[in-house]
Amino acid sequence: VQLQACGGGLVQAGGSLRLSCAASGRTSGIFAVGWFRQDTGKEREFVASTRWSGGRGGRTDYTDSVAGRFTISRDNAKNMVYLQMNSLKPEDTAVYYCAAKNSGGYSRYDYWGNGTLVTVSS
Repeated sequence: VQLQACGGGLVQAGGSLRLSCAASGRTSGIFAVGWFRQDTGKEREFVASTRWSGGRGGRTDYTDSVAGRFTISRDNAKNMVYLQMNSLKPEDTAVYYCAAKNSGGYSRYDYWGNGTLVTVSS
């Protein structure tokens, strides 16, 4: 599975961005997809995840700091995953990565895409 993320950029605090991640290869084996972020000098952190299949309304999870502001979604027909980010804050500044895994639970993510930089100015 290959993942390609895009959509980052510079935005003012309170603004919005939508990140996109295109999946290719053996996507039929994917169980879940997620977004992570890493700011300079910090550990990579989980942002959001969703099941890859199961129809609309599949389970989604968010880290507390983005819940209510970010929305993860997917389009299986297009093999795309999105992260809609609203009410952005300077602390959301980071390189954002999409990832996919073949197993559920607390299993590790097996595939990682390139990062896309999000910069939120105050």
